[in-house]
Amino acid sequence: MFDSIHEECGVFGVYENNDTTVASTVYYGLYALQHRGQESAGIAVCKDGLINQIKGFGLVNEVFNKENIKSINFGNMAIGHVRYSTCGGNNTNNIQPIVIQHNKGNLALAHNGNLVNATKIRKEFESKGAIFHGTSDTESICYTIVKERIKTHSIEDAIANSMKIIKGAYSCIAMTATKLVAFRDPNGFRPLCLGKTKTGGYVVSSESCALDSVGATFIRDIEPGEIIIISKDGINSIKTISKCHKSLCIFEYIYFARPDSIIEGLSVHEARLNAGRILASEAPVKADVVIGVPDSGLDAALGYSLESKIPYGIGFIKNKYIGRSFIAPTQEERENAVRIKLNVIKETIKDKIVVLIDDSIVRGTTSKRIIKLLKDTGAKEVHLRITAPEFKYPCHFGTDVDSQENLIACKYDTVDEICKYIGADSLAYISISGIHKLANDLKCHYCDGCFTGKYPINIPNDINSISKYSLSLSENKNKSEN
Repeated sequence: MFDSIHEECGVFGVYENNDTTVASTVYYGLYALQHRGQESAGIAVCKDGLINQIKGFGLVNEVFNKENIKSINFGNMAIGHVRYSTCGGNNTNNIQPIVIQHNKGNLALAHNGNLVNATKIRKEFESKGAIFHGTSDTESICYTIVKERIKTHSIEDAIANSMKIIKGAYSCIAMTATKLVAFRDPNGFRPLCLGKTKTGGYVVSSESCALDSVGATFIRDIEPGEIIIISKDGINSIKTISKCHKSLCIFEYIYFARPDSIIEGLSVHEARLNAGRILASEAPVKADVVIGVPDSGLDAALGYSLESKIPYGIGFIKNKYIGRSFIAPTQEERENAVRIKLNVIKETIKDKIVVLIDDSIVRGTTSKRIIKLLKDTGAKEVHLRITAPEFKYPCHFGTDVDSQENLIACKYDTVDEICKYIGADSLAYISISGIHKLANDLKCHYCDGCFTGKYPINIPNDINSISKYSLSLSENKNKSEN
């Protein structure tokens, strides 16, 4: 219904020294990570060495209920996943965690990210007779780990060997009969952090906000290239690569992460305030009020207001009760769809010059409708400011950036042309150098490939054909299911 960059996935895991209600802990952790994926959810629990799981399509509170949580609740460790399919399509076999049985035991895996060589790995396994049940790259990670596990003495050795084979973005939590293992790719594209429970156990999460939701204490971020092993013997760390090139996705700060999370030592809320401040200095305008598009534009709007001294106002009320499957079948309904999700507070904008802050423009259709809505409600002028540079290039690491032919920044040559299309009185994006200023507070470098076309790792020349291969797998699977 709305053109936007979709969240990727969220992972959460818990290890306790004794059997307890670990599924409930993961349930609340996933609830806090719901913003990272609304397509499907799953929980796998280990009790007495056996792994049981529940998963399905829908939001966390749609997939799980008192009855099915109760059926798997007790154990000493569990992992969970919320998913938005950036790669592989939406068939049931792609819902995570993925659980595999092999001749040395069981393995459950939850993965956030996207590999650049998943299809190459898949074809190698298929040529030797392996059967893949889904179309996501997570299965390629699972098979690689199992292959290495058969040759090694421990799951951590198998994962360390696998990390030399798989390429791209992966923040993962694996679970065996006796261990919970978290590992992060050498670039650290996606966040992953470690916390401690009140009972002396440990939790691993995509974001620190989920630690807060289960009463856990934040310990630290898991380092790029690091493997964390949690077992009855305690906690251990292995650094697989002595020198890592940190390349956190900058869009985690701009849009993906929840404002109350802290990633790599920087508050997401503060990062968005900084983005607004930078925009105010780069693209000032005389106006009566600054408003933000809910939700990720609100913090940046406050930052713009603080820097520019233009009053901050609440411009929209967001309807949070629209179902994910809401459909607007006719053109007239599509044009009015934005009114259902966002309602303007007339007193804030009527007869005023408005600065509107949003996190991005993808295809431009939503921006166009929002600006029209503001002007129809009485705004004299609307000046749009965007806290991300123009999207011009594909993301290969798990972000669902639209194809280049659909990106408005690729369809039009100039910002003025985009401004005219969406109906704004002026338009400005934060600059690449502005993003650099935002990242000056980080302890690491970052990936901005979707803005610059410069990626931290080599991208295979046949990446487009790989995407087509994955799409054909998904289409064939859907046909067979139908």
